[in-house]
Amino acid sequence: MAITGSLIKKLRIEAGLTQKKLAELAGVSQAHVAKIEHGKVDPRLSTINKILHVLVEGKQKKCKDIMTKGVLFARPNDSIMKISDIMIHNAISQIPIIDRNEVLGTITEETIIRNLRSNLAEEETKKVMDKPLPTVYEETSIEAIRPILEERQGVLVTRGKEVVGIITRSDLLKTIG
Repeated sequence: MAITGSLIKKLRIEAGLTQKKLAELAGVSQAHVAKIEHGKVDPRLSTINKILHVLVEGKQKKCKDIMTKGVLFARPNDSIMKISDIMIHNAISQIPIIDRNEVLGTITEETIIRNLRSNLAEEETKKVMDKPLPTVYEETSIEAIRPILEERQGVLVTRGKEVVGIITRSDLLKTIG
């Protein structure tokens, strides 16, 4: 299949991008995009690759598209009883431990089961928490987090330094349809 100016234009329109926006995302001028689309210039392969990367990447779903917003979290001094109640009431299997916008750790069902003992209910989360869930930016493609979710139960989604969502394995399953 040949990459032609008309194909680039068709893909750009399907992606809902203007020439100006495509040029900005690909790091070229709008005039250059127009010349490519009209067949008035024979662009470098590197330029075509940049443009195609933007057009193909733009079709992929991003973390922000499937994340669960309004992440429930606990504080380091919360009791395991409180965390357990939150997890049961909200039908979730993990909860991040956050203090002052810093993700310190995670409590999962597995964490609780692994630490079961008579006084566990009163223990503070900071004494039994596991390492934090990995974090990714909201613009990260879903394809990029798939390998992470093969190893971990979830990923936290951030915008700047703020946690704005969570993606678990079950969220990824929902994308199948």
